[in-house]
Amino acid sequence: MIPKPRSRSSFLRRAGALPALPLAAALLTSTVALYIALVAFGNITDFDTNRAFVHHVLAMDTTFKDPDLMWRAVGSTTLQDIAYVLIITWETVAALVLVAAGVVWARALRGGGGFARARRLSTVGLLMVMLLFGAGFIAIGGEWFAMWQSKAWNGLDAATRDFMLAAFTLLVVHLPGVEERV
Repeated sequence: MIPKPRSRSSFLRRAGALPALPLAAALLTSTVALYIALVAFGNITDFDTNRAFVHHVLAMDTTFKDPDLMWRAVGSTTLQDIAYVLIITWETVAALVLVAAGVVWARALRGGGGFARARRLSTVGLLMVMLLFGAGFIAIGGEWFAMWQSKAWNGLDAATRDFMLAAFTLLVVHLPGVEERV
């Protein structure tokens, strides 16, 4: 009697191989988690460096000083500091969500499935990163506060890279091969 052939996926799992797309989603999510955690950590431990960045962007003191735009400037250091603390808080929460997602991915990979919760957590954390860098830095900082005009305090390139990393990761997390098993 000829034994029934095993399916390829059960063979790979039994052989110790991990499913490629869920593994990619887990590694990319964990990479973004590490990155945003280091960003938050840097802003907390070296508070004044990026505080100066936020102050200059909000004050619009290194832009073209067009009178039609300068009414948007925020000169209050108290409001600037509040904005900076809110940014750091958002980064920290995003990092915690993404670290939790990485842990859930690892557990799901070890157990051979159950990726739905990992996808949900990844989605929340990655969208938080995208909102911070897309809405916060690119739209509000770049356009509303005319950060693009500043030679010294222009963070648009870095914000775009950060946004794109999170967006690419989000796409991988939601590829059809990353199963929705619970």
